[in-house]
Amino acid sequence: MIDLQKDALRGSIPPLVTPFRNGKVDYDRLAGLVDFQARNGTHGVLINGTTSEPSTLTTEERNQAVTVAVQAAQGRLQVVAATGSQSHAESVVLTEHAARAGVDGLLVVTPYYIRPPQRGVAAYFVDLGRRVDVPLMMYHIPGRTAFKTDLATLEQIAEAVPHFVGIKHALDDHSFVTEMLHRFGPEFRVFVGLEEFTFPMMCLGAGGTMNAVANVAPAEVARLCNLVRDGKLEEARALHFKLFDLMKMIFWDTNPIPLKYMMKRLGLIEQNEHRLPMMPATAELEKRIDALIERLELTAN
Repeated sequence: MIDLQKDALRGSIPPLVTPFRNGKVDYDRLAGLVDFQARNGTHGVLINGTTSEPSTLTTEERNQAVTVAVQAAQGRLQVVAATGSQSHAESVVLTEHAARAGVDGLLVVTPYYIRPPQRGVAAYFVDLGRRVDVPLMMYHIPGRTAFKTDLATLEQIAEAVPHFVGIKHALDDHSFVTEMLHRFGPEFRVFVGLEEFTFPMMCLGAGGTMNAVANVAPAEVARLCNLVRDGKLEEARALHFKLFDLMKMIFWDTNPIPLKYMMKRLGLIEQNEHRLPMMPATAELEKRIDALIERLELTAN
């Protein structure tokens, strides 16, 4: 595994939503969201993650979003591009474009729907990794892909691709976090992929979180990461509980339906617009989120 700089691919790297306007991607608003994160101390942004609704975007839209994000970041924070798809050919196009655009890291979801064998996923990642030299991570989210990796698959990829440096682990499996860090060492970048496990998994040694809550509370999630890294666990624990209701809110409906409504309410996006088969929040969900905003006294920084 290659040696990364101390702060590379660490900390809070939230998956940004994709703003739509009248059915089209609002790239100007997306650039504004990147700037919002940079001004609030976020360590990086993830473009085209699950929260971005990438399955509803065209390849060209995903590529343009990456280009816009890199330009908007202006080196102030890291940009990670999620470049995986159900299609290997599409993943190649997305991955090679992101590398050319100058991203700091790549996150590739394990192929979904196909239910491939372990050896197929290993070969898939090795093939993509040999096409680029940008740090590469696996997006491990069995609840959406119906694929759960084992340690041997990660070992095969790491042996063949020196710049395979980590994983986004979206699964309630703390034991596997320990297994990965025990096998690959503390420099292996494990990112927490389920919001409510940010604190406990980082205490185990995960290097950061890709936490959708940071779309609305970027400074707080970044601070949570900083506190854990600095060993200030009492303060970090208190902040974890402060953020807990927001972390649960993400899953009051399919992500990012609740989040986009909250962002609209806070003035971060103009509309909580989605593409089919996704839908805006129901009236009942809106009332529930309105009450949470009022109770937590949330405002956009």
